[in-house]
Amino acid sequence: MHAKENREKLFQIIDSGFRITRGRPLPLGATVQRGGINFAVFSRHAAMVTLVIFIPGDVEPIVEFPLDPHYNRTGDVWHAFITGLDPGIEYGYRAGGEAGADEKIHRFCYEKVLIDPYSKALSGDGGWGRASGGRRGISSQNRWRSLIVDDDFDWGVDQPLNRHLADSVIYECHVRGFTRHPSSGVAHPGTYAGIVEKIPYLKELGITAVELLPVNEFDENDNDRIDPETRRPLLNFWGYHPVCFFAPKASYASSRQAGGQITEFKSMVKALHEAGIEVILDMVFNHTAEGDEKQGTISFRGLDNSVYYIIAPDTGEYLDFSGCGNTLNCNHPVVRDMILDCLCYWVTEMHVDGFRFDLASILGRGQDGSVLYNPPLLERIAANPVLANTKLIAEAWDAAGLYQVGTFPNWGRWAEWNGKFRDDVRRFVRGDAGMLSALATRLTGSADLYQESGREPFHSINFITSHDGFTLNDLVSYNKKHNLANGECNKDGTDDNLSWNCGEEGPSTDVEVNRLRNRQVKNMAAILILSQGVPMILGGDEMGRTQRGNNNAYCQDNEISWVDWGLLNRNGDLFRFFKLLIEFRKKHPIFRLRSFINEGAADAPKISWHGFRLNRPDWSPESRSLGLHWSGGFCKNDIFMIANAHWETHRFELPVLDKNRRWRRFVDTSLPAPLDIAEPGREFPVEDQRFYTVQDRSFVVLTAGGV
Repeated sequence: MHAKENREKLFQIIDSGFRITRGRPLPLGATVQRGGINFAVFSRHAAMVTLVIFIPGDVEPIVEFPLDPHYNRTGDVWHAFITGLDPGIEYGYRAGGEAGADEKIHRFCYEKVLIDPYSKALSGDGGWGRASGGRRGISSQNRWRSLIVDDDFDWGVDQPLNRHLADSVIYECHVRGFTRHPSSGVAHPGTYAGIVEKIPYLKELGITAVELLPVNEFDENDNDRIDPETRRPLLNFWGYHPVCFFAPKASYASSRQAGGQITEFKSMVKALHEAGIEVILDMVFNHTAEGDEKQGTISFRGLDNSVYYIIAPDTGEYLDFSGCGNTLNCNHPVVRDMILDCLCYWVTEMHVDGFRFDLASILGRGQDGSVLYNPPLLERIAANPVLANTKLIAEAWDAAGLYQVGTFPNWGRWAEWNGKFRDDVRRFVRGDAGMLSALATRLTGSADLYQESGREPFHSINFITSHDGFTLNDLVSYNKKHNLANGECNKDGTDDNLSWNCGEEGPSTDVEVNRLRNRQVKNMAAILILSQGVPMILGGDEMGRTQRGNNNAYCQDNEISWVDWGLLNRNGDLFRFFKLLIEFRKKHPIFRLRSFINEGAADAPKISWHGFRLNRPDWSPESRSLGLHWSGGFCKNDIFMIANAHWETHRFELPVLDKNRRWRRFVDTSLPAPLDIAEPGREFPVEDQRFYTVQDRSFVVLTAGGV
């Protein structure tokens, strides 16, 4: 409905004596019903709540309805039903506290109009980077209003794909950064629609799921940093600063129509599903954009500060386990319900397939910040019947030092970002001593972390790079971070990158340096994709994307963070390498184990370890070479993998095969493309069936078909 028409209709309603009735306390949020709209919002400690209605585009509200604390309140929920209202209006709430209430505990400010925590869409988005109010560095309540939209959508027969996690190959990417670069060639760069245009590329690569950095509404203008070289303002590019958990970000939609973000997001999900690709959302339930007491009030703080946040009970100080100024009080019953409602909404109404939970260890902290043995929120998420087939992935640590990789409460449901896989593989490929035992454990599913607790190899989300840190290209090109462009004098970002620049810092014209870097990237890619567990690829790594040594590009909305699609032409061999590795993984079930191997089972495959001689692995700290042989049982194709992180060439004895079978080469990262990798099923012949010479710093995969 257009603003003028909406305004005229509202005046007609007011003139005709429209009614506001008691309404219902559930469901929370604004619900379009026959004859009008029901509004319901939680606030336990408010003494007064006013519903404020706006016409889209108008600065001042058209009408305000003070809610009667007896008539329009049930328990701690304030509610009202207004007849005659249709989707298209904007609304918010004012909330005030009791006279004399401790203002450090209950931070009510009746003058501010607050957005509804259950808003399915927000208005006030003037387009990416163009806030409609407020000042830089602080999320302004003037920018945001809750928006009621008509979100009807023809899903057809679409539903979440429910692919087994063991069969997944995850691709982490940023909605804007994936197609914003001019080289992307899409009609709608930086949007949900832009991702749809790149579906053929994703299908060709072979990934099975996209994991999107936060798509919930956030304020990209809440960063007060300045680029020291260009003097241009920096933005919050990543979006780990949520304003509203239910609402998709409007500026990621090409449509500027009210509610267009919901339709475009759904269209993206539907198109990805039609291509066989799942959608996993990065959810940030550990804190909100309201920050500490110095930041602006947008919603939660103004409605019920002491319920929504973990605070010191005597001083009201925000306990900060997120590193972002506040910590959401996740295990308060009301906040637990909101998080569950939100997850169910994204699954049922938006058809997403899974969630990655940022700083998920915070979800296991109690209302005083203590670490809970049996966190009720994590249990409820795991046991929720609507989420029974939804992928649940935890980043099992927080900013206060709690590290739970391998010990995250799971109830058989929770997978984890395996940070130990990342660190061990980086150390091994770099050439660190004493890493063979750790490498063997990571290659076979990280049993040390997951088997004892009853989890399986697919509960390990293996990754070597992610949005947070170096790209794969930068991991082999830089020894140190180069974050000056972030405006923090290079003090931000970790100094512990476990990287090696192969002899020269940054871009190089040295042929040998670049050849070694290319080999090291392929070594890590092969280990990642051919290990037990679920591989996660950082978007752009498959074409050699660089962030110029920046390992904390959260504020870089420019070519540092955008995918340069011209790299596909320059690094086509790398894309082919990733593509064929993924195809090989899909072809061979041995890489997608549903459970740790029970050696007593009749069809169990056999694992054997080897050094330069068969059955004589060298586990000493000085050794940097190891052979792994998969054979027997349901492993119809013997596979022999040899990892050599040593700076010397070594000759490996090959396992003896049955009659009429011969070893063939699938991968040898020391060879130039296209000999470095074969198309699965068309592997290269190996002349010498007794020994294979493995070059320095390389990875080899041989395979032999069953009889």
